[in-house]
Amino acid sequence: MRRDSSATFAGAMRGFSRRKIRTLGEVAQLIQRSVHTARRTLKGWKALNSYNKNGRYYTLPDVPEFDANGLWHWRGVFFSRYGTLRQTLIALVRRSEAGLSAAEIGDRLGLDPRSFLSAFAEDPQLRREKTQGRFVYYGADPDVGSAQRQRRSTMSLTSRLPTDAEAIAILVEKIKHPALSDKALSRRLGKQNPRMEPEMIGNFLAHHGLAVKKTPPSP
Repeated sequence: MRRDSSATFAGAMRGFSRRKIRTLGEVAQLIQRSVHTARRTLKGWKALNSYNKNGRYYTLPDVPEFDANGLWHWRGVFFSRYGTLRQTLIALVRRSEAGLSAAEIGDRLGLDPRSFLSAFAEDPQLRREKTQGRFVYYGADPDVGSAQRQRRSTMSLTSRLPTDAEAIAILVEKIKHPALSDKALSRRLGKQNPRMEPEMIGNFLAHHGLAVKKTPPSP
């Protein structure tokens, strides 16, 4: 006789968590049911679907340790707290300080942008525009997009990027003092290196999603 369903499903969840990720077929074997039932079970468990590997892999919602961008990867399989690749792309672009270029999107998602970005060129939640000779994706919301374009324009005024040593110094100081503004970081770092301009620091932090969010002054 088949074991009690609740015990089977509880054991399946424990086995799922130990392996961290599973395919649909593996879940069906774990719960001793059909693939169709496994798919419904995963939905009930609120399992997350990978946004690469053709969405073949699943993970339980309490398994991932998401980074600052809401992303997590395990052995080359990528997951997002936002859901699908489209939902993730929209969320990352909306949350970005200055929109995201194709290269920046690829860097954050860990994917070759040429393999998927063309499918979102006309997405109603995004605005793709050419800036400084390359396509940049902005949020479709007029207020969000306007602020991002302004920031992108400011970024384009300064072309210098930090050296590897400067980048490490910026990150170390940012970790120690996460709330400091770009100007404050520049003053601290400028004691050892006067080339640490606020604009360069801001560009670097914005590219990596580490910029301080602006808050309105207290009345």
